[in-house]
Amino acid sequence: MAFRTNQTLSDILKKYTIRYEQKALPDYKPVLAPDRLHEEIAFTVDRVYYKISESAVCENIIYPVLKEAWKPFSDSLAIWSHPTVSLNDELTGVPDYVIGKQSKLGIVVFDSPFVAVVEAKRDDFFNGWAQCVLEMYTIQQLNGDGKPVFGIVSNGDIWQIGKLDESVFVEYSSSFDIDRLNELFGALTYVLETCKRIYNL
Repeated sequence: MAFRTNQTLSDILKKYTIRYEQKALPDYKPVLAPDRLHEEIAFTVDRVYYKISESAVCENIIYPVLKEAWKPFSDSLAIWSHPTVSLNDELTGVPDYVIGKQSKLGIVVFDSPFVAVVEAKRDDFFNGWAQCVLEMYTIQQLNGDGKPVFGIVSNGDIWQIGKLDESVFVEYSSSFDIDRLNELFGALTYVLETCKRIYNL
């Protein structure tokens, strides 16, 4: 099951001694998304009631967008859908998506470092970030190197981005709308490029 918590984001930040900051996403610029993605998302928004559940948001909106943004990085990064992530009895669960190193042992191997986590939430970003920060913290501890881990929370329509850098959680002030796909695509490209650079992948 997923990382579920009755704690607020404030509770989690205090428990794990993580400082909160809010900043603008740096060095960001729109990137032209492929025509096929524009067509697929337009069709989905018009014809599919994906807001019925978090699973539907994942399948119909998040994964198609994430996969297209990831393709140029697929030699060095891998996307895992609903993998089990476990540090201890308290910090264990199944994030919606984890992005990590493409293992030299093949595509079936879930290998660290893990660089980003993506969580679908139904219009509940406050609790979504509480859950996502727990996942980011767990991944950071598993990596064991203190390097930044990115997090994304989305209800399908709106995408928000954050970063856990050592003991500082940065929530980026810009939100990205599925109706402005090139801006969203640019933000995801920035995250993936940054992960590849930071982790020398």
